[in-house]
Amino acid sequence: MHNNVNKLTWAIAIAAAAFASQVNAGGYQINEQSVSGQGYGHAGRSSNVNDATIVFGNPAGMSFLDRAQLTAGGTYLNVNSRISNAEATRSNALTGGAAQPLEGSSEGDMVPGTLIPFAFYAHPVNEQLAFGFGVYAPFGSKTDYEDGFVGRNLGNYTELRVISAQPTVSYRFNDQWSVGAGITYNRVDGELQRQVPQPGMGMANPDADLDSRVEGDDDAWGYNLGVIFQPVPETTLGLTYRSKVDYDLTGSYRATNPDGSVATNPLTGAALEDNARLNLVTPETINFSVTQQMSDRLKLMAGVSWVRWSRFNEIHVTNDAGETITRETQNYSNAWAYAVGGEYQLNPQLALRAGVTLDFTPTSDEFRSARIPSDDRRVFSVGAGWTPMDNLTVDFAYSYLTERGTRVDQTRTDYQGSAAETELAYSADYKNEAHGFGAQLTYRF
Repeated sequence: MHNNVNKLTWAIAIAAAAFASQVNAGGYQINEQSVSGQGYGHAGRSSNVNDATIVFGNPAGMSFLDRAQLTAGGTYLNVNSRISNAEATRSNALTGGAAQPLEGSSEGDMVPGTLIPFAFYAHPVNEQLAFGFGVYAPFGSKTDYEDGFVGRNLGNYTELRVISAQPTVSYRFNDQWSVGAGITYNRVDGELQRQVPQPGMGMANPDADLDSRVEGDDDAWGYNLGVIFQPVPETTLGLTYRSKVDYDLTGSYRATNPDGSVATNPLTGAALEDNARLNLVTPETINFSVTQQMSDRLKLMAGVSWVRWSRFNEIHVTNDAGETITRETQNYSNAWAYAVGGEYQLNPQLALRAGVTLDFTPTSDEFRSARIPSDDRRVFSVGAGWTPMDNLTVDFAYSYLTERGTRVDQTRTDYQGSAAETELAYSADYKNEAHGFGAQLTYRF
């Protein structure tokens, strides 16, 4: 018999991984792979060729670079969250007892400041062929609530990290058409934690709750494809496709008592530690953008992204023998994001940028979680590129992200064996905002 804590914890783990990997579709996705692109809201991600970060934006763009270059930098994200009207309850499902309030705090600001680095290299071999390589973080999430958080029974710590390495090639057929392709090696690891009522104790003594932790990792391969079309020199259209990635996560689970010892299942006497396995497919994404050179100094950009989140219908976790541990319906919807931006060349050394992005979430109110309590967002960006000498450019950018106020209304039932034992509930109103400060350096050889 597999313990109930294992089932619940792995269900949370997969939900958090899915939320954290929302590319341009709401949630705490990582969209920081170019500071020059950040300045105009990534509106020209697939069509505007500024530097070696085009290895990520659209591999076809490498063949539009006139010489080899290295771009490296990062963005520091500072996320602020306000929580109001927070309350949590727990009740004994075996006896049908009334729900009792759970004491605790709701300070908010549970997302620590994080620096997200990247590095890209692009090398044109001749006027047609180019190679490139990039290392970056496409997905990631971290929430770390304070000790005594009122919603701790439904999740008080989440961390997921993905690092990708991407070799890339592009070929330019003529002045109008270019294609590119890249292979991505992706490494994911994460840790999740929540406080779990002790099996057999129902509502009694919240201070004796178990500390439930799960860690898991995997690596997997993906790919991206890109095409650029220039019908006239002033107009550039770009289209990029990033493939789905299949992960087969394996990891360890452990629940410990307040004194640090491993807890046991009172029905079987077995230690509450085990292995678990799950298959997770992150969906494919498509980005299309257009860059229009309006004059010698001004160019405007617009872009749209689509994510096929409708393929994520359920969470299905099994043990090593293939037996179902838990299966939960998710019913995600396909998600869209839109961006517009521009760049003005003030003088030969200084370029000024600005952009606006509208980013929509694929989730519904029914499945919103305390781990990733996000909603539709608006992002306002400004930036600048300074070129003090021909072979060196330094880019800076600032973005302000504000999300629509949202509500978490989450319930969960813990099981002892096959019987429902404890019903947990948490509800609160969230208002999230974030500040992104980016800097990068490009050196041309």
